[in-house]
Amino acid sequence: MRRSLNTLGALTAAAAIVLAPASVPVLFVPAAATPISSVATGVAGARIALDGTENTRTLAGFRTVDGAVVRAHRVLRSDDLADLSPADLVRLQDQRLAVVVDLRTGLERAFSHDKAIPDTRAEWFDVLGALPPTALIDLASSYRAFVTDPGARRAIGATLHTIVATSTDGKAVLYHCSAGKDRTGWTTAVLLTILGVDRATVEADFLASNAYRNSTPADPFNGVNIDWLRAAFAQADETYGSFDNYVRDGLGLTAADIASLRTELLEPASGGK
Repeated sequence: MRRSLNTLGALTAAAAIVLAPASVPVLFVPAAATPISSVATGVAGARIALDGTENTRTLAGFRTVDGAVVRAHRVLRSDDLADLSPADLVRLQDQRLAVVVDLRTGLERAFSHDKAIPDTRAEWFDVLGALPPTALIDLASSYRAFVTDPGARRAIGATLHTIVATSTDGKAVLYHCSAGKDRTGWTTAVLLTILGVDRATVEADFLASNAYRNSTPADPFNGVNIDWLRAAFAQADETYGSFDNYVRDGLGLTAADIASLRTELLEPASGGK
C-alpha cells in the first residue's frame, strides 16, 4: 500500500514541475559504536499493523543511555490517516490516544482527509507550509529547513509541547505527515534525542521507514536517506551552536518542559512510576 503522491517527495516533484538563556539539561548523546537494530526486530519502535497505513509505529520500548525505557501508550508516529478502517480506529483507541497532530500542508490535507478517531482532539501544525517550492527540490535542504525555517520550528515545537501536556494526563499523542518518514522522522529524531536515546538508535529508527515502505535510500519519493537526517542535526549545531540550544531557543522548550517529557515518557531503569 503505497501512497507516494502524499509524501514530502511528491511535494518535491511538484516543486520541480512548477519550476521546470536559562540552563537546560544536556540533551545530545554521542552515537554508539555499533548501530542498534532493535527497531527492525520489534524490541523498540514497533510497527502497529493497521489496514489503512504502512508506517504507524509506537515509540514505546526505546532505551536511553542511562537505561530508562519509553513507556507504552504515550507517543505514536504515522503516515496519513485517510484510509483507516473501522478496525484501525479501535486499535488506535486502544493506544489511549487523546490528540492527533497533523504535520502536513493545507494542500495535502485537502487531497487526503484524516479519518477522525473517536475521543481524540485534532491539531494542525504545518511544518512546510511557509517554505517556497524551491526549498523542496533538494531533500537535504528540506531537512535543514526543518531547523532554519521559523514556521517549521513553530510546528515542531508545538508538537512537542502538545506531547508534554498530553502525557502529563497519562494519554497518548499521535503525530503524522503524509508518508511518516520526513517531517515525522525529524520530529521523532528530536524527541528521542531529548529523551536520551543514542544517535545510532535514532538513525536506525529513521531508516526503518525504508523497510516499512518497501523502499530504499535511493528513492527520495518513498524512502529516506541517512544523509538527510544528519544534515538536519548538523544544521542545528551550525545555527544554534548545539542541539541543546536548538531545543531551547529554536523550539522553545524550557528546562521544565524537558524534565516533564522525561518524567512522563520514560520508565526509570530502577522502576517507578
